[in-house]
Amino acid sequence: MNTYNYIRVSTILQNTDRQLIGVDCDVEFVEKVSGKDKNREQLSLMLKILKKGDRVNVHELSRLGRNTQDLLSIVDEIINTGCSIKFYKEDLLFGDKKNICNDLMLTILSAVSQMERDLMLERQREGIEIAKLKGKYKGRKPTLSDEQLEQMKQDFNSGMKKTEVAKKYGVTRSYVYQLVKKQSNLVIQEF
Repeated sequence: MNTYNYIRVSTILQNTDRQLIGVDCDVEFVEKVSGKDKNREQLSLMLKILKKGDRVNVHELSRLGRNTQDLLSIVDEIINTGCSIKFYKEDLLFGDKKNICNDLMLTILSAVSQMERDLMLERQREGIEIAKLKGKYKGRKPTLSDEQLEQMKQDFNSGMKKTEVAKKYGVTRSYVYQLVKKQSNLVIQEF
Protein backbone atom coordinates (compact mmCIF):
# COMPACT_ATOMS: atom_id res chain seq x y z
CA MET A 1 0.00 0.00 0.00
CA ASN A 2 1.52 3.31 -1.13
CA THR A 3 0.59 6.91 -0.54
CA TYR A 4 0.98 9.43 -3.36
CA ASN A 5 0.78 13.21 -3.16
CA TYR A 6 -0.35 14.96 -6.35
CA ILE A 7 0.66 18.62 -6.46
CA ARG A 8 -0.04 20.95 -9.38
CA VAL A 9 0.34 24.62 -10.21
CA SER A 10 -0.47 26.18 -13.58
CA THR A 11 2.89 27.74 -14.48
CA ILE A 12 6.58 27.25 -13.77
CA LEU A 13 6.59 30.64 -12.05
CA GLN A 14 4.14 29.49 -9.39
CA ASN A 15 5.20 27.93 -6.11
CA THR A 16 3.98 24.55 -4.83
CA ASP A 17 5.04 25.11 -1.20
CA ARG A 18 1.54 25.76 0.17
CA GLN A 19 0.17 22.41 -0.99
CA LEU A 20 -0.02 19.34 1.28
CA ILE A 21 2.18 20.81 4.01
CA GLY A 22 3.15 18.04 6.43
CA VAL A 23 1.29 15.32 4.53
CA ASP A 24 3.62 12.32 4.33
CA CYS A 25 3.78 10.19 1.22
CA ASP A 26 5.86 7.54 -0.49
CA VAL A 27 6.02 9.36 -3.82
CA GLU A 28 5.20 12.94 -4.75
CA PHE A 29 4.04 13.87 -8.25
CA VAL A 30 4.57 17.57 -8.97
CA GLU A 31 3.41 19.35 -12.11
CA LYS A 32 3.73 22.91 -13.27
CA VAL A 33 1.22 22.75 -16.10
CA SER A 34 -2.30 23.91 -16.81
CA GLY A 35 -5.13 21.76 -15.53
CA LYS A 36 -7.28 22.56 -18.56
CA ASP A 37 -7.45 18.88 -19.47
CA LYS A 38 -6.44 15.44 -18.22
CA ASN A 39 -3.40 15.12 -20.50
CA ARG A 40 -0.70 15.75 -17.90
CA GLU A 41 2.50 13.75 -17.71
CA GLN A 42 2.76 13.34 -13.93
CA LEU A 43 -0.96 12.67 -13.49
CA SER A 44 -0.86 9.99 -16.20
CA LEU A 45 2.20 8.39 -14.62
CA MET A 46 0.57 8.34 -11.19
CA LEU A 47 -2.65 6.84 -12.56
CA LYS A 48 -0.67 4.09 -14.32
CA ILE A 49 1.13 2.91 -11.17
CA LEU A 50 -1.83 2.98 -8.76
CA LYS A 51 -2.64 -0.38 -7.20
CA LYS A 52 -5.52 -1.51 -5.03
CA GLY A 53 -5.25 -0.07 -1.53
CA ASP A 54 -3.10 2.94 -2.52
CA ARG A 55 -4.01 6.44 -1.40
CA VAL A 56 -3.80 9.72 -3.36
CA ASN A 57 -3.62 13.05 -1.52
CA VAL A 58 -4.52 16.30 -3.27
CA HIS A 59 -4.47 19.75 -1.70
CA GLU A 60 -7.78 20.90 -3.21
CA LEU A 61 -10.21 19.98 -5.98
CA SER A 62 -8.94 22.57 -8.47
CA ARG A 63 -5.44 21.08 -8.33
CA LEU A 64 -6.70 17.79 -9.77
CA GLY A 65 -9.03 19.18 -12.43
CA ARG A 66 -10.38 22.52 -13.59
CA ASN A 67 -13.66 21.31 -15.02
CA THR A 68 -16.30 19.14 -13.44
CA GLN A 69 -16.23 16.41 -16.08
CA ASP A 70 -12.44 15.89 -15.86
CA LEU A 71 -12.41 16.02 -12.08
CA LEU A 72 -15.18 13.44 -11.71
CA SER A 73 -13.55 11.23 -14.34
CA ILE A 74 -10.15 11.27 -12.59
CA VAL A 75 -11.69 10.58 -9.17
CA ASP A 76 -13.71 7.69 -10.66
CA GLU A 77 -10.58 6.24 -12.27
CA ILE A 78 -8.73 6.34 -8.94
CA ILE A 79 -11.64 4.77 -7.02
CA ASN A 80 -12.25 2.11 -9.69
CA THR A 81 -8.61 1.04 -9.30
CA GLY A 82 -9.43 0.24 -5.68
CA CYS A 83 -7.65 3.29 -4.30
CA SER A 84 -8.80 6.18 -2.16
CA ILE A 85 -8.34 9.89 -2.69
CA LYS A 86 -8.40 12.68 -0.13
CA PHE A 87 -8.87 16.39 -0.83
CA TYR A 88 -7.42 18.22 2.18
CA LYS A 89 -8.83 21.72 1.77
CA GLU A 90 -12.39 20.45 1.31
CA ASP A 91 -11.85 17.56 3.76
CA LEU A 92 -13.37 15.02 1.36
CA LEU A 93 -12.36 11.35 1.21
CA PHE A 94 -13.42 8.95 -1.52
CA GLY A 95 -12.73 5.26 -1.62
CA ASP A 96 -14.28 1.83 -1.60
CA LYS A 97 -17.16 2.83 0.67
CA LYS A 98 -19.80 4.80 -1.22
CA ASN A 99 -20.68 8.04 0.53
CA ILE A 100 -23.61 9.76 -1.18
CA CYS A 101 -23.02 13.06 0.65
CA ASN A 102 -19.35 13.17 -0.39
CA ASP A 103 -20.30 12.36 -3.99
CA LEU A 104 -22.80 15.21 -3.98
CA MET A 105 -20.27 17.60 -2.40
CA LEU A 106 -17.65 16.67 -5.01
CA THR A 107 -20.04 17.40 -7.87
CA ILE A 108 -21.25 20.66 -6.35
CA LEU A 109 -17.79 21.95 -5.39
CA SER A 110 -16.24 21.06 -8.74
CA ALA A 111 -19.13 22.76 -10.58
CA VAL A 112 -18.72 25.88 -8.42
CA SER A 113 -14.97 25.83 -9.05
CA GLN A 114 -15.54 25.59 -12.81
CA MET A 115 -18.09 28.41 -12.68
CA GLU A 116 -15.62 30.64 -10.77
CA ARG A 117 -12.98 30.00 -13.41
CA ASP A 118 -15.41 30.70 -16.26
CA LEU A 119 -16.52 33.95 -14.60
CA MET A 120 -12.91 35.02 -14.06
CA LEU A 121 -12.10 34.39 -17.74
CA GLU A 122 -15.23 36.27 -18.80
CA ARG A 123 -14.26 39.29 -16.66
CA GLN A 124 -10.75 39.13 -18.08
CA ARG A 125 -12.08 39.13 -21.69
CA GLU A 126 -14.41 42.04 -20.89
CA GLY A 127 -11.56 44.00 -19.31
CA ILE A 128 -9.33 43.41 -22.33
CA GLU A 129 -12.09 44.58 -24.71
CA ILE A 130 -12.62 47.77 -22.69
CA ALA A 131 -8.86 48.41 -22.56
CA LYS A 132 -8.62 47.87 -26.34
CA LEU A 133 -11.42 50.38 -26.96
CA LYS A 134 -9.53 52.91 -24.83
CA GLY A 135 -6.30 52.14 -26.67
CA LYS A 136 -4.60 50.96 -23.48
CA TYR A 137 -4.26 47.27 -24.27
CA LYS A 138 -1.09 46.40 -26.11
CA GLY A 139 -1.34 42.63 -25.72
CA ARG A 140 1.08 40.30 -24.12
CA LYS A 141 4.72 41.38 -24.03
CA PRO A 142 6.89 39.45 -26.48
CA THR A 143 8.69 36.51 -24.93
CA LEU A 144 11.57 36.67 -27.40
CA SER A 145 13.99 39.53 -27.99
CA ASP A 146 14.51 41.07 -31.43
CA GLU A 147 17.82 39.20 -31.70
CA GLN A 148 16.13 35.89 -30.89
CA LEU A 149 13.40 36.60 -33.45
CA GLU A 150 16.02 37.34 -36.11
CA GLN A 151 17.94 34.17 -35.23
CA MET A 152 14.68 32.19 -35.32
CA LYS A 153 13.99 33.51 -38.84
CA GLN A 154 17.46 32.43 -39.91
CA ASP A 155 17.01 28.99 -38.37
CA PHE A 156 13.57 28.72 -40.00
CA ASN A 157 14.86 29.68 -43.44
CA SER A 158 18.01 27.53 -43.15
CA GLY A 159 15.92 24.39 -43.31
CA MET A 160 16.11 23.50 -39.64
CA LYS A 161 13.16 21.32 -38.69
CA LYS A 162 10.34 23.51 -37.41
CA THR A 163 9.90 21.29 -34.35
CA GLU A 164 13.57 21.82 -33.48
CA VAL A 165 13.22 25.59 -33.95
CA ALA A 166 10.23 25.58 -31.58
CA LYS A 167 12.10 23.53 -29.00
CA LYS A 168 15.19 25.73 -29.24
CA TYR A 169 13.19 28.87 -28.44
CA GLY A 170 10.71 27.31 -26.04
CA VAL A 171 7.62 28.01 -28.12
CA THR A 172 5.09 25.94 -30.06
CA ARG A 173 5.54 25.03 -33.71
CA SER A 174 2.52 27.08 -34.75
CA TYR A 175 3.95 30.05 -32.84
CA VAL A 176 7.19 29.73 -34.85
CA TYR A 177 5.18 30.03 -38.08
CA GLN A 178 3.21 33.01 -36.73
CA LEU A 179 6.31 34.90 -35.61
CA VAL A 180 8.30 34.26 -38.76
CA LYS A 181 5.33 35.19 -40.95
CA LYS A 182 4.79 38.39 -38.98
CA GLN A 183 8.51 39.28 -39.15
CA SER A 184 8.98 38.77 -42.88
CA ASN A 185 7.32 39.10 -46.23
CA LEU A 186 8.13 35.49 -47.09
CA VAL A 187 5.38 33.14 -48.14
CA ILE A 188 5.65 30.27 -45.70
CA GLN A 189 4.55 26.80 -46.62
CA GLU A 190 3.80 24.19 -43.97
CA PHE A 191 5.41 20.84 -44.60
